[in-house]
Amino acid sequence: MPRLSFAAGLLAAALATASVNQALAETAYVSNEKDNTISVIDLKKMEVIETLDVGMRPRGILLSSDNKLLYVCASDSDRVQIIDLETRRIIKELPSGADPEQFALHPNDRWLYISNEDDALVTVVDVPTSTVLAQIDVGVEPEGMAVSPDGKWAVNTSETTNMLHWIDTSTNELVDNTLVDQRPRHVEFTRDSKTLWASAEIGGTVAVVDVDSREITKVINFAIKGIHPDRVQPVGIKLTSDGKYAFVALGPANHVAVVDAKTYEVLDYILVGRRVWHMSLNTDESLLLTTNGVSGDVSVIDVKTLKAVKSIKVGRYPWGVVVTP
Repeated sequence: MPRLSFAAGLLAAALATASVNQALAETAYVSNEKDNTISVIDLKKMEVIETLDVGMRPRGILLSSDNKLLYVCASDSDRVQIIDLETRRIIKELPSGADPEQFALHPNDRWLYISNEDDALVTVVDVPTSTVLAQIDVGVEPEGMAVSPDGKWAVNTSETTNMLHWIDTSTNELVDNTLVDQRPRHVEFTRDSKTLWASAEIGGTVAVVDVDSREITKVINFAIKGIHPDRVQPVGIKLTSDGKYAFVALGPANHVAVVDAKTYEVLDYILVGRRVWHMSLNTDESLLLTTNGVSGDVSVIDVKTLKAVKSIKVGRYPWGVVVTP
C-alpha cells in the first residue's frame, strides 16, 4: 500500500477534521406547543443551549433550502413566523389563515403551502412578497402537508374526512382525493417523487401510495407486544435518503417503528419517550431525533444500531423538530 506524502497526509487530516467539526456543529430546533418556545439543541453537547420565544402554540417547523431560515407555525396566533438562524430573531410574519398546523415549502423556496385546520383550507403564500396566492378548499380538519421534491404536487391530509387531497402546484387546484384509514396526520414523499407515505392515527396504519395513479399500493400495520392496539397511533414519518428505512412515530405507544422501505416489512420497534410525535434525521442521517410530547423530551436514536442513546429535556409538549448543519 503506497504511503501518503506529508502534504497529502496533512490534507487528509484536515478534511477529516472538517468533516467531524461539521457533524459536531449540528443544531436541532424543537417547537414546544405548551411553552410558546423553540428549544435550541447543540448536538455535540446533546443539551439545550438556548430557548427562543415565538407565537402561541408552535407546532409545524421547517427550514429554508439554505438552512438559514426557520419557519414556525404559531397555530393559536394564526401566523407563520420566520426566524433568521444567524441572529435567532423573528424577522417576518406571514398571513397563514386560521390555525396553521403543518406546512410545506415548494422546491422554488417561495411558495409555502399551509394547512388551516379550523377553516378546512390550504393557504398558499408567496414568501418574499407575503402575498396569499390561493386558498384551496379541502376536507375537514386538514393537518398534514407535503410538496413533492419535483414540485408538481402538494398533498394535504384531512383528519375527519380521512382523505389525501392532491393539489396541482402549477394551478393550485384540487384535482384528486385518495381515501385512507381514519385520521390521517402526516405525509412524506420519497426523494424520486414517485411514492407517498401517509400515516393514519386512529386507523393505526401507514398507506403507501403510487403518485402517478394516486392509488394505495400497500397498507402497513403495527403490533407491539404488551401494548394495546388502540395505543398504536402512527403520526410522524421520516424516510432515509438511501431508501433503506422508513421510521414511523407511534404516538402513545411510545415507540418508533423501523420499516424496510423496499419490502414494507416492520423490522423493529424502538422505545422512546411518551407520546412520540414527529422526527428529524441529522445531516448524515446517523441520528434520528424524536419529539415526545407527554414526557417533554427528545430521544436521540443511533440509526446504525437502531437504539435510543440519549434523552434531552426540552419544553412542554415538544411537537416538531428539524436539524441544521
